[in-house]
Amino acid sequence: MSISQNLHHIKSTLPEHVTLVAVSKTKPLEALQEAYDAGQRIFGENKIQEMTQKWGVLPKDIEWHMIGNLQRNKVKYMAEYVSLVHGVDSFKLLKEINKQAKKHSRVINCLLQIKIAQEETKAGMTIDKVKEILHSEEFLSLENIKITGLMGMASFTENLKQVNNEFNYLSSSFNELKHIKTSNCELETTSMGMSGDYELAINCGSTMVRVGSSIFGVRNYNSNELEN
Repeated sequence: MSISQNLHHIKSTLPEHVTLVAVSKTKPLEALQEAYDAGQRIFGENKIQEMTQKWGVLPKDIEWHMIGNLQRNKVKYMAEYVSLVHGVDSFKLLKEINKQAKKHSRVINCLLQIKIAQEETKAGMTIDKVKEILHSEEFLSLENIKITGLMGMASFTENLKQVNNEFNYLSSSFNELKHIKTSNCELETTSMGMSGDYELAINCGSTMVRVGSSIFGVRNYNSNELEN
């Protein structure tokens, strides 16, 4: 099927409350334009340079989501336009996003990454660390970011019971934290689930799924980089 057909098929299976992020990393402009022409407006990238190049030439009503591991010294290159940062896994990174957003008089939405996978290579904070951050005075002083939800990466395994347990852990973490509401924190989004497991993730409470290969086809990726 074509990209547009893939998109329509996937969207037909998603509940209304679930947001689809089309993971377009490594894909050419023509592929993104076809998805755009089919109605997709939210795209996820994991390399800032590539995302910035695409932002420069594609329609300006696209929402760009940073979904990869993010180095603090790279934040400045996307602060002008990024809509949502998915993988905020430290307070230092959050402060840098706030600093760079302030330079552009913007508020950048962020998702805090919870470590839900058993794999050591997966990033993320403990729920206790997240609580510590959200209750700190320093966090409340950050006026140019807003925490809008949580995200998590499940283990790369065929053991669906394990993946189900990890997704449920993120959902329970969200429920434990959602009562925290401040000027810069209101949890609405649970981002989990990719091409191979997004239906399971939705059953476990996901409200945002990151789907790439099921839309654009398979891509070449490094051994330490998971397919979305």
